[in-house]
Amino acid sequence: MRSNLRSQRGKLTGFLVLTVMSTFCIASSTAASGQPEPMTRIVWQDRDRKTLMWGDLVKAGASLILKPGGPVHGFPKLDKERHELVQMERIGNFLLVGVRDDDSGQFLSGWVAIDLGVDEMPHGDHSDFTYRSPPQVLASVLDQSQGNPAHLYVYDKAFYLANDSLSGYTRLTPAQLTGPADQRKGTFHRGGGAHITLAAVDHKVGYGTWIPGGGPDKGRIDVSDLTKTGDDSIAYTFHLPVGGLHGAVANSGRIFFAPSDGVYWVDADLELKQKAETVVINHLSLGKDKDSDRPLRTGAFTNHRNWVLFTTGALENSALCLLDAAAPQPAIVTLPISVSDGLSLVTPEAFATAGGKRYAFVFQNRKEGAVQEKLTIVDLDPNGDRDFADAAISKTIDVGPSRVEGHYGHHTISVDDDAKFGLISNPGSGEVWLLSLAELKIVGKYKVGGMPTKLIVVGGEESKH
Repeated sequence: MRSNLRSQRGKLTGFLVLTVMSTFCIASSTAASGQPEPMTRIVWQDRDRKTLMWGDLVKAGASLILKPGGPVHGFPKLDKERHELVQMERIGNFLLVGVRDDDSGQFLSGWVAIDLGVDEMPHGDHSDFTYRSPPQVLASVLDQSQGNPAHLYVYDKAFYLANDSLSGYTRLTPAQLTGPADQRKGTFHRGGGAHITLAAVDHKVGYGTWIPGGGPDKGRIDVSDLTKTGDDSIAYTFHLPVGGLHGAVANSGRIFFAPSDGVYWVDADLELKQKAETVVINHLSLGKDKDSDRPLRTGAFTNHRNWVLFTTGALENSALCLLDAAAPQPAIVTLPISVSDGLSLVTPEAFATAGGKRYAFVFQNRKEGAVQEKLTIVDLDPNGDRDFADAAISKTIDVGPSRVEGHYGHHTISVDDDAKFGLISNPGSGEVWLLSLAELKIVGKYKVGGMPTKLIVVGGEESKH
C-alpha cells in the first residue's frame, strides 16, 4: 500500500493537486501509458505578468489535477506597465486576444492569435478530444497602426476586434489566420468610434457604435457593408435619441444597443436598403433608479440561444434581465438579485450543461470594503420549455477575491466542452477554482499565482472509452 502511494505521489510531481471540497469523485481512468488523462485545457490572462498562461486539467486515479504548462509558447513580451490584455474569445481551436497600450495605440497595440492545440473528434452522441500540442502563437500583429483595441466579439464564427482610435474594426476568420501570410491581418471596416462596441450579422452587415453622450456623435451608429473594406464600408449612419453607447449585440436578426437609458433595438438591415430616415428605432425601458431618478441602463450583453442577457441597477435595484430576441415584440424579463453593500453585478455568462440545464452565472464583485464576493447561479429554464421567462435563482455561493481596477481584474467563468465543469478565476488570490455543474458547488481550488483574470477552457475528456 505504501509503495503504491509513493508511486502515485511520484506521478503527481509538478502538478497542482485538487483540494477536495465535497464527496465529488472521479472514477479511475488513467491512460494506458500510465500518464494522467487530459480532461480539459485552460488558458488564462495573467495581469501581473501581462501574458497568457495555460494548464491541463487531468484525471489521475480518483483526483482531478491541474498540470501547469507555463506561458503560452511564442507569446510576445509586453510592457508590464504600459500594456493591458483586453478581451479574448475562442472559435473552436483558435483563440484571439486584444492588446492595448497607454498611448492610444502609438506605443504598440493589436492582437495575438493562439492555436490551442486541442482537436475535437465527434462520435455521434459524444466527442473525444486530442491534445496534440501545447498552445502556441499562430499569428500576431502588434504595431502603431492597430487603433488600440478594447472590445472583441465573435459573430458567425468570425472575430471582430474594435480598433478604437481608427474608427473601425478588424474582421478575422480562422481560415484567414491559417491561410497565406498576406491574409493573416484580416480585413478592416470603417464604423464606430471613440470606444467602439460592435454587432455583425451573416458576414454582411456590421453596426459600430460611438460612445459620446453629447455633441454631433451622440447616439451615433455606423452601419457598414462587410463585403467592402476601409472607408467604402460605411453604408449609412443613424442616431439614437440618447448617447453613452457602451454595448451592442446581434441576435435573431436584430441588433440591440446599450446607451445611457435602457435598451434600444433595430432590425438588421441585411440588404442595406435602409437609410438614416427610415430606420425604425425601438426602446425598452429598464425603469429609474429610486434615489437619483436617473434611467437605469446596462453596459454589455451576453447571448444564449435566442435570448439576450444583461444586468442592471445597484444594491436593491440590482437585477438580471433577459429578453427573447426572436419574439414579435421583445420584452424584458427582470429577475431581482439581492446584492450587499459594496458589491455590484457584472455581465452574466451563460452555458448549457451535460445534464441538460441552462445556467447564467452572475458574479457579485467587490467595489469597496471587505465584503465577501459571490457568484449567483440562475436556472434559465426551470421547466425545460426553452422559454426563459420563468428563470429563477438556483443558489448563490462564495468565491475568492477579485482585484477590480476599472475594466480589469474581474472574475470570469468558462465551461469545458463536455459541459461538466466550470473553471473560475479569482484574481485577488491567484487561484482557479473548479465548479461541478452537476452539484453547483466548488470541488477544487488550484493556486496558479499571479493575477488570473479572463480565462478560456477548450476540450473535454480525451477518451470516453
